[in-house]
Amino acid sequence: MPSAFESVLKNKNMAYRPLGSAPASQAPIRVAFVLMDNFSMMSFTGAVDALVTANLMSDMPLYEVLTVGVSGAQVTSDLGIVISTDIELAQMPENQDVLIVAGGFRVKLQGHPLLRRKLRANATSGAILGGLWNGVFFVADAHLLDGFECAVHPESRAMMTEMFPHVKVSSRAYVVDRERVSCAGANSSLRMMLQLISKTGGQALVGAIEEILRCDESGDDASDLPPVFVETDPTLPESLKLALELMWQNVEEPLTIDELAACVKISKRQLERRFCSFLGATPTRYYLELRLTRARQLIQQTNRSVTEIAVATGFVSSPHFQRRFRDFFGVPPGSYRSTFARK
Repeated sequence: MPSAFESVLKNKNMAYRPLGSAPASQAPIRVAFVLMDNFSMMSFTGAVDALVTANLMSDMPLYEVLTVGVSGAQVTSDLGIVISTDIELAQMPENQDVLIVAGGFRVKLQGHPLLRRKLRANATSGAILGGLWNGVFFVADAHLLDGFECAVHPESRAMMTEMFPHVKVSSRAYVVDRERVSCAGANSSLRMMLQLISKTGGQALVGAIEEILRCDESGDDASDLPPVFVETDPTLPESLKLALELMWQNVEEPLTIDELAACVKISKRQLERRFCSFLGATPTRYYLELRLTRARQLIQQTNRSVTEIAVATGFVSSPHFQRRFRDFFGVPPGSYRSTFARK
């Protein structure tokens, strides 16, 4: 990611840098999903989507996903969709970084000797273990959940409490407790995985993933420009929300900071303090980054000329726009459009 972005908008632009603009990272984190028969497709895809999207933020893959069939090379999900897995359970290496068992409403919760052995072997090598829906049952069955808190589907909580008295069964939707992760159902798998990603990739990476995967949580009338957490942050002062709305509505003809302050009825100094506190940049800087973000979207999504885009995003001249765009994205607008035609 170009270092020019200072505000929270860096999350919105993380996936859209030119290739080669980030240094090569370490080897990808290996994440294996053991798919039980009748596993929850929605909880599985939510978790995998977070990892695959994270890989879009880097020139080099951050996560390597492996699907494992517990009863063969093909597994049937709760939707009746047959999934061809990468390998069968007997072939799964015992050096995974993360090993998650994908359960589901109709998964049979009974001991599985081979899975028990694989979980123990991976735990010995330092793997993070977990489960989706009720998949954490198999981690507990291997005696690898004692002393940990876990989330599990409500229909399985009484059974888990009875069978595994040394496990703290939570009523929360998802739990990340040291080297154990778990979620109670389909809607919480994404949040569980995002918290796990924050431990390995940092909060900025999580923010960037949220920008892509949670773009529809703010309502049909929301602007496409502000980052998700800014839209939903209940602590954001009303004056700051109004200032942001005015910025979004005046990208082509930017207001001055004095005009913004007057419109929201606070002093310029107060406005600057609130922008720095909540958005990580001064109003002037945020406004510039907002306009360049909009320019990036227009370059990617339209056939408008560079000159037209410069005018549409409030730049006084095309050369000035091209210089600022290159400062933030590493290449001039024309080259950027060619590079990201694949997106």
